[in-house]
Amino acid sequence: MHLIKKYANRKLYDTTDKQYLTMDRLAELIKKGAEVTIVDNATGKDLTASIVTQLLAREKNETGAAVPPSILMQMLRKGRGTLFGYGKKYVSLWQSAFMMSKDEIEKFINSLVMDKELSEAEGKNLKNEIVSVTNQVKTWILQNIDRRVTDALKMMNLATHEQIAELTDKVEALKKQVRDLEKR
Repeated sequence: MHLIKKYANRKLYDTTDKQYLTMDRLAELIKKGAEVTIVDNATGKDLTASIVTQLLAREKNETGAAVPPSILMQMLRKGRGTLFGYGKKYVSLWQSAFMMSKDEIEKFINSLVMDKELSEAEGKNLKNEIVSVTNQVKTWILQNIDRRVTDALKMMNLATHEQIAELTDKVEALKKQVRDLEKR
């Protein structure tokens, strides 16, 4: 567990490693799975969610583009449901792309067979191989989206649907107990 203190001059100090951190180094720590708590040095107020949100806003993908501000604003406007909405939308887009590419691949391979560049058996084997790889990639994407959404919710310290349902059940049980006590 890394306890990070944020000073008034915006410097971050890792009390565990006994060194100052840049925002990039803090992001690396978090990405590597380190448990991190960030507190204001003067007040002791927990700043973890705020700092992690800043890191998300700065985060760049492989193309070098940062998380679009519109996505961050939608998350703020719509709350945690936005993460699930974007996750579902992302999965849906990939599924559409895979289905489209499957049809396109089938057309392409059929044209290769018709042009006698591949035998029917070779075409069938190639289709099966491509479908197999596509299914593996699809599974990988679904697993990673689920993990990323779960990680994001943990970082945001929000209750999950299951936790809310559990609390609702407990409240209902307590209401029943109160009614039973009132009857006595």
